[in-house]
Amino acid sequence: MNYLNTLAFAQEMDANDKLKSYRDKFYFPMMNGKKTIYFTGNSLGLQPVSAQEYVLNEMEDWATFGVEGHFHARNNWLSYHEMFALPLSKIVGALPEEVVVMNQLTVNLHLLLVSFYRPQGKRYKIICEAKAFPSDQYALQSQVRFHGYNADDAIIEIEPREGENCIRHEDILKAIEENKDELALVMFGGVNYFTGQVFDMKAITEAGHKAGALVGFDLAHAAGNIKLHLHEWNTDFAAWCSYKYLNSGPGGVSGVYIHQRHLNDASIPRFEGWWGHDKATRFKMPNKFIPMQTAEAWQMSNAPVISMAVHKAAVDLFDEVGMNALVEKATLLTGYLEFIIDEINTTLKEKLEIITPRDKTQRGCQISIVAHGRGKDLFNKLTEGGVISDWREPNVIRCAPVPLYNSFADIFTFGEILKSSL
Repeated sequence: MNYLNTLAFAQEMDANDKLKSYRDKFYFPMMNGKKTIYFTGNSLGLQPVSAQEYVLNEMEDWATFGVEGHFHARNNWLSYHEMFALPLSKIVGALPEEVVVMNQLTVNLHLLLVSFYRPQGKRYKIICEAKAFPSDQYALQSQVRFHGYNADDAIIEIEPREGENCIRHEDILKAIEENKDELALVMFGGVNYFTGQVFDMKAITEAGHKAGALVGFDLAHAAGNIKLHLHEWNTDFAAWCSYKYLNSGPGGVSGVYIHQRHLNDASIPRFEGWWGHDKATRFKMPNKFIPMQTAEAWQMSNAPVISMAVHKAAVDLFDEVGMNALVEKATLLTGYLEFIIDEINTTLKEKLEIITPRDKTQRGCQISIVAHGRGKDLFNKLTEGGVISDWREPNVIRCAPVPLYNSFADIFTFGEILKSSL
């Protein structure tokens, strides 16, 4: 693509965009009477216009039916979570029986680690990325301590090489090989939240399994952002939130994936709850747990219908569009943002540094920019100019042009505001 740093070019790209109508299906925050340029879908996605209707439907059914809404609501509550299995399986590349929606992300990571971090003898170590999202680090550290190990010894963090920002793939594979005799688990973020680097999940899974370890991923910044093929990659487990790229509201419900081969394995430990019990006998109230033969066996409680209604509004939009179309547009948008920043750099003495991989196969729709020599004042000026982006200490601005609702004109205008702010 031969990009141009002109409004006319951006408007032409938008006119030819097959997804342009979806921009009107979201609410944008307003500033000075104008829509903001919203580049924080990697932190909290915008609200779908349809979300209020979806929630109102459940509120009306609650008012109308009371407890009978479990059977007579327009989307009966008893099986509400089941509606997500098929559309989410398309988003994460899984079989429908491998997917369930429940709880929130870190809760689900802990539940999955109960099942898939099972240290025995000399196999007790975990390999993960350095500078993972802190919640992942806390979860791994506390799980290791729960099993009686020292986190400094049991957890191996793979760091970028000196002077580099992203982790080299060969360094991950080397660490797996070097620790293969002591390795119990490999757990990475699918996309690093700070740099936006996409990890080679297929190769990591293969290497982890070859070493005799189980492999899982936190897909908080990957689900709804990049193409995933979890079942095909043979990944053991994964979890993701729904409030970032999946636009399902602050604190929205989380999704879980568990590979088919684990679903009927009675030897896998799990924390058990009523909603994971075989639904054919659940209401007979037996005192012995009989697990569902799907990922639903990991459920503990019944569906939080009100928050799931927002999730359904968002997932229905994804099901209309499909990940192929979203990734195709995201690649163009992110490439244009990269181009605009490079254009601005030609006029600067102290340049902005893009720390997200330049290789489009190693990134999703995020560009992380190091503002060398500048403090948070630059970020504040962008905000005053109508740009909602994300600041990370000490000097990184994360921008995520999301294909469902961002436009090429957004990126051009961002560039103009950035130039004036500099």
